[in-house]
Amino acid sequence: MIELFTDFFACFDFDVRKSKDARFMDQKVTPDVLCIIADCVLNFVADRDIEFTKDDIWNDDYFNHNVKAIFNKPDAGNETTRQEYDKFTSQPLRTLAYANVLRMRKDGKRNLYSINNQVILEFIAMKERNAYIFLYHYLIKVLSDSGQIRYFDAFKDRCLDKSVTNNDFAELKERFQRFMIGNTAINGETEVNRIFPKILNVYACENNIQGAAKGRISPNQFYYTDLMYNRPNWRDVGKNKNISRNEAIEEHESLLMNQNGAYSDYLIQKAMKIIRKMYKESEIKDQWGNGEATQVHHIFPKSKFPSLAHYLENLIKLTPTQHYAKAHPGNKTDAINRDYQLVCLLAKTSNIEKSLNQGEFLYRKESLIYVINTGLSQNLDYDLDFRGIKEELIRVYNMN
Repeated sequence: MIELFTDFFACFDFDVRKSKDARFMDQKVTPDVLCIIADCVLNFVADRDIEFTKDDIWNDDYFNHNVKAIFNKPDAGNETTRQEYDKFTSQPLRTLAYANVLRMRKDGKRNLYSINNQVILEFIAMKERNAYIFLYHYLIKVLSDSGQIRYFDAFKDRCLDKSVTNNDFAELKERFQRFMIGNTAINGETEVNRIFPKILNVYACENNIQGAAKGRISPNQFYYTDLMYNRPNWRDVGKNKNISRNEAIEEHESLLMNQNGAYSDYLIQKAMKIIRKMYKESEIKDQWGNGEATQVHHIFPKSKFPSLAHYLENLIKLTPTQHYAKAHPGNKTDAINRDYQLVCLLAKTSNIEKSLNQGEFLYRKESLIYVINTGLSQNLDYDLDFRGIKEELIRVYNMN
């Protein structure tokens, strides 16, 4: 997918010195907000070739229901909240337009948008992790085209060799202020200072270095969770600083799902919708696989493994017979046929391998192994290939 980004971005010049556009990035453009706005756009457009405004998005029931519940915001239809929602919708849309994922044209004072690259928009909308990956590579392209990347790289080098000082941070920040004020319509440091940390912190997170916190250099390296608009409540949870970025992503999603039922429901329904759209037939080709595949089955049940309920790697498309007669014996949805669970896992592993070999971006092998390790209390190596994963699955099930 990164190659798709770089090939697409290579077609455009994102030099801010030429565009004079300060809205390539903004305060509300965080991975989780960008992800849900992209999803709301896809839901509103619904495969139609239409134009839309920011008001079309925030007036839509899908936006109002999910954003209100997930981000604990007031009703989007309330006129008193217009200013709050204006930035929440308009800033991510402007970023997507600058990246040419969306087209944008002026109609009087309104910005009219349409989809320019559906594949990338769907990738961003799928999960916050994807939105983060997109943001990083997009910002690298903007900074490179604008002649600014060398200053960020110099700051990174100082962080990595443990020689960074408050003056290094202040110099980078001041240089960015001069750049923005000198090349865009922004004429004050206050507005630039809202944008700067959103850029630096994505860069910092990816490079495992310090970022910006409350206007100063952060005391520690910047973490994925801290990029988010909607952060977990850490008061009752010890925040583990000694974990990898992938583990931090899993931890962030798990904590938010435990703390916010609306967020959990949203992720699960979105994942099930993706699987329904992707597969027209059952993913398991057995004697019960004939007929219309209408069921999306949780291989490891949602009731026992709520943290896995939104993983595409834990969802499989089945026929009603496969679902209610085989996966759930006796039509008892709280029961699991362990033999058929293995069948599901082997079929899903094959389908994930096929999807990745075809260059699709829906799955991650690492996420499949995480699902298996969690669901089966195993410790499979993340370097296993797909044949090795299947061999380990057969071994585990034969042991029990």
